[in-house]
Amino acid sequence: MGLISGIKRAKSIIVGGARDPQDKRVFHNLSLIAFLAWVGLGSDGLSSSCYGPEEAFLALHGHTYLAIFVALGTAVTIFIISHSYSQIIELFPTGGGGYLVGSKLLSPKVGMISGCALLIDYVMTVTLSVASGADAIFSFLPPVFYPYRLYFAIFGVILLTILNMRGIKEAVIPLVPIFLTFVATHLFAILYTLVTHSMKFGEVYHATGIEINRSYNELGLFGMLIIILKAYSMGAGTFTGIEAVSNGLPILRDPKVKTAHKTMNYIAISLTVTVTGIILAYLLYKVSPEPGKTLNAVFFERMTQNWGAGFGTGFMLITLISEAVLLFIAAQTGFLDGPRVLSNMALDRWFPTRFAMLSDRLVTQNGILLMGGAALIMMIIAKGSVKFLIVLYSINVFVTFSLSQLGMVRHWWKGRKTEKGWLKKMIINGVGLTCTTFILISVVVIKFGEGGWITIFITGSLVLLALYIKRHYDRTFVLLKKLDVIVDSVEASIYNIEENNHEGDTKEPEFDPRGKTAAILVNGFNALGLHTLMSVLRIFSGTYKNFVFISVGSIDAGNFKGLSEVENLTTHIQEDTNRYVSYMKAHGFYAEAHTSIGIDVVDEIMKLVPDIENKFSNTVYFGGQLVFPEETIISKILHNYIVFTAQRKFYTQGLPFVILPIRV
Repeated sequence: MGLISGIKRAKSIIVGGARDPQDKRVFHNLSLIAFLAWVGLGSDGLSSSCYGPEEAFLALHGHTYLAIFVALGTAVTIFIISHSYSQIIELFPTGGGGYLVGSKLLSPKVGMISGCALLIDYVMTVTLSVASGADAIFSFLPPVFYPYRLYFAIFGVILLTILNMRGIKEAVIPLVPIFLTFVATHLFAILYTLVTHSMKFGEVYHATGIEINRSYNELGLFGMLIIILKAYSMGAGTFTGIEAVSNGLPILRDPKVKTAHKTMNYIAISLTVTVTGIILAYLLYKVSPEPGKTLNAVFFERMTQNWGAGFGTGFMLITLISEAVLLFIAAQTGFLDGPRVLSNMALDRWFPTRFAMLSDRLVTQNGILLMGGAALIMMIIAKGSVKFLIVLYSINVFVTFSLSQLGMVRHWWKGRKTEKGWLKKMIINGVGLTCTTFILISVVVIKFGEGGWITIFITGSLVLLALYIKRHYDRTFVLLKKLDVIVDSVEASIYNIEENNHEGDTKEPEFDPRGKTAAILVNGFNALGLHTLMSVLRIFSGTYKNFVFISVGSIDAGNFKGLSEVENLTTHIQEDTNRYVSYMKAHGFYAEAHTSIGIDVVDEIMKLVPDIENKFSNTVYFGGQLVFPEETIISKILHNYIVFTAQRKFYTQGLPFVILPIRV
């Protein structure tokens, strides 16, 4: 017991104490206002300005002034994608993003593919962001420390995993000062550049015209367009993170849709200003690659070279360090939205249902651990190489982008007779579909031979795994339907009983304090609970005079969306359990219902036991367990065995607990 209590104390210190899901202020306390959501969900997009503009600029291969068209195309695309996702938010105000859009507007399997692509993308977001941050931080340190970069990156993933297990706000609030430093320094740098070079805008305009003529003569019109579009595609990492708001709706402050729109606007404006501003700064300062330096570092160095050694160097260091740390914390988007997508897919039985369960800190702990673990494995395999990881990045998010836009186009077309303004909305999503599909095809073609096939292979493997899991759950559902005959029979019996009650033909059974009591664990009014009850009546015929039905509603990611959802769960559990009571009373037995809701079902059951023991002196507890035709490792992973955990708890308290097998 000393070891167990020590582990609990350590968990409380590291992760934090338990939260009460029935606290009326818990949703308010856990949710994020638009500003904090911008910090938590927008860091991924903003951090891409550290490498996205550079990737695009270098892809022009010396035709530098064509970057004007890349910058304009990027700005327009950001607003198209953000506006199209605002329409998704309005259509799906409870969240779900690309997974839900694909599932509802195209087909469940298409939604699953979109969800799997998102999951891999979020794992890559965590891995690449932390690796990039580690690279940037160690570039400021003496070369002797560089071999420890991988260990630092691994520690970073572990630290972020722990922070997210503590809770959403706890993970976001520490990032605010760093985020604001990044925004302030980059906004100042962009404005300073535009103001001090305002007299050179004509020169840039003239040089762009010359560049167009030169490129046209060297490459032809088609070749010039190809190089612009390639650079546009190579900077596609800039667009990742825009979808995060639609996936993260459940964590936003009410009214969620209004908060989401504000957050989306913050992200779109800040990303557009930063990316286009940096590309223009490259042109105005005539930035070119230098060994061992990013283009951003070259830009800041040239901007501050006449500021004086102290102030100029200080500003440059603060700016570059804020970039490095923001890259590190951009992984937060993966931790915020990855487990949420996973929980939605688990609720639909594409993945084990345990990924929809909440911890006592009211976070999807299993999903967070999976995201952190997968990122850790990827980090070790890649040895923290940003060059390798960036090849694997950006493909999957455009799979989700394209499928989401396609689903929305289909939705507006089908609803054109009833939906007001359908044409304008369809055009927005149609343009978004065109842009994202073009980028997807371009990125796959460009990156496939360089290692992009690995991402496609991993995503394809995850899709096959999801299909296998779904097939198992569907087969289980078919088996369980065979047991439902008893439900129809008992419901008919209860209906007749209720009719008799109205006519006054029944008498309330009296409580016998000396009678033996059967306390039965049930989970809703279903075949498993009824078969357990019938087994008790058959095996122990005439033994028990009193019956107690214990039912606990599990609060998971599916119903933890607001106080009303929790209250509805409480009411539903009580109504279902009272149906058992009505049935037994009608057959001359004294019966009671004891219900609760909570995160840990077994703990909630044990909280109900003292009241039962105080009233009933001779009680035996029963639980039913489904027995499948074949018990495999997969079936053990995909199904919970709460009844065995409960049995161990009862045994430690010296209480008899009998498990009754229910064959299917």
